[in-house]
Amino acid sequence: MATATIAPASTKAHRLRARLHDRTRPVVAAGAHDALSAKLIEEAGFDAVWVSSFGLSTAQKCQPDANVLTMTEALDVAKNVEAAVGIPVIADCDTGYGDAINVMRTTVEFERAGIAAIAIEDNLFPKRCSLYPGARPDIATLEEMVGRVKAAKHAQRTPDFAVIARTEALIAGLGIEEAERRAHAYAEAGADAILVHSKAGAADEALAFAARWRRPIPLVVVPTMFPQATVAELHQAGFQLIIFANHALRAAIRAMAETLRTLQARGTADAVTDTIAPLAEVYRLVGLDQLHAREQQFIPQPVTKARAIILAAGVDQQLLPLTEDRPKTMLDIKGRTILERQAQLLRAAGITDIAVVRGYRAEAVTLPGITYYDNPHFQTRGIAASLFAAAERLTGPTLVLYGDIVFDRMILDRLLDRPGDLTLVVDRAWYDVYRTEGRSPERAELVITREAPTGSHRFLPSERPATVLQIGQRLDKRAASGEFIGLCACSADGARWLTERYQAGAAQPDHQPFHEAETFARASFTDLLQAAIERGHPVQAVEIYKGWLEVNTFDDYRRAWAKL
Repeated sequence: MATATIAPASTKAHRLRARLHDRTRPVVAAGAHDALSAKLIEEAGFDAVWVSSFGLSTAQKCQPDANVLTMTEALDVAKNVEAAVGIPVIADCDTGYGDAINVMRTTVEFERAGIAAIAIEDNLFPKRCSLYPGARPDIATLEEMVGRVKAAKHAQRTPDFAVIARTEALIAGLGIEEAERRAHAYAEAGADAILVHSKAGAADEALAFAARWRRPIPLVVVPTMFPQATVAELHQAGFQLIIFANHALRAAIRAMAETLRTLQARGTADAVTDTIAPLAEVYRLVGLDQLHAREQQFIPQPVTKARAIILAAGVDQQLLPLTEDRPKTMLDIKGRTILERQAQLLRAAGITDIAVVRGYRAEAVTLPGITYYDNPHFQTRGIAASLFAAAERLTGPTLVLYGDIVFDRMILDRLLDRPGDLTLVVDRAWYDVYRTEGRSPERAELVITREAPTGSHRFLPSERPATVLQIGQRLDKRAASGEFIGLCACSADGARWLTERYQAGAAQPDHQPFHEAETFARASFTDLLQAAIERGHPVQAVEIYKGWLEVNTFDDYRRAWAKL
């Protein structure tokens, strides 16, 4: 049996060590407080991730940065971060969570987790964040910190793992000479890099330290308190690793607060739609496509009754401005788009091979785990052309559905449970609505079946499918048995029949009508179905009574919000 290949834990550490000694370009890191922020850091192009104690205390526990997290709590987050990214991860381990003995365990655990480097500082345990207003850290003796560094180097097991020694001497007001003395001692003890921390309002103090540094051991700086300093300036001064330690967290705090205030004030999710990440972006970040691929590869799949093609290329002017930047299928109804609702129902029924034919605003249709086909001629061609933009999928049992309908799971189950080569879902409520109320939905695709309606609104669907005699938008409304809802199941033969009718229509003269369409280019799906009927192919109807909605107008959209 084949086994997975696991990269050595030192791989990222090796890359970081090599970059720390490549003085031609700096290593620029940003602070993460969880795996998602780390992923964003990687995608933004940073060289490394800094897992800061400030970020973890704030984001994980909503507590001050004062050693309130234990080593194991910090390690758990660092492991998640390391697993989420392909760039090196540097962990801020404060004082090492205790004395030199604690430092040894910290080193072993973080190195084992694949962390490329840890930073330990010369504060006393428990430390207090040195950036807090009025804070002046209690500095450990030089000898104690040297012991921590030696303990860490003694405990590490791989040569590439790095120990960064951080001195708080400047923040403690001990002066640049003391900072330099400590840095040299930590370097002698084996530190792989020196982080000199400063909270002066300008970079002068840090730059002055760098100007005095003559050792080949790289310098590290965190310019939180002197944000005007550029990466280029700091690197030119001698700093090889520059860390933007907490900016992602602070940005998230402001964005979340503003979003929540807006939601509270306006009372609708749509109020923040333009300022938050779309769900498709979240799905992409967490690797939903990879999940679906692995499910297909490794998990036994149920016998699929059909694959699905969702026809969502068209545009409807009656829904503007709702559809100004998206097609109907991407309209949100109570937190989920129409397409998300359809895909969820299909997958729950065992149909995981789903394709969508896009046209209008194609770039907005990005639901993961779906195959996409495009109909660039959606404005001049009918629904039949959209279906055959995905012609390669019409080779076996196929479910065809319109991209603007929402429906009950029961309807899908009834359709899939009725064998037939071409089986439509037909709503018998049409008969009652038209006969009793006189209402006629615009552009309704009507069906006449051999089995005539009873005329009773107390409808009980037959267990046996009805035989479809005619289908189209121009049928006599008084003779119609029901309305086609835009959901059809095809067997392999049924798919072949539709393909043959499409090819025959494409071969006829351009000016010749095709069933109800003025020309074949404008043919709808129902035109294809009628052509199959006229050819003698059996088309059946599974009859339902309501339980679905088509979103063609703003009133339809409002009705969907009210009923779902």
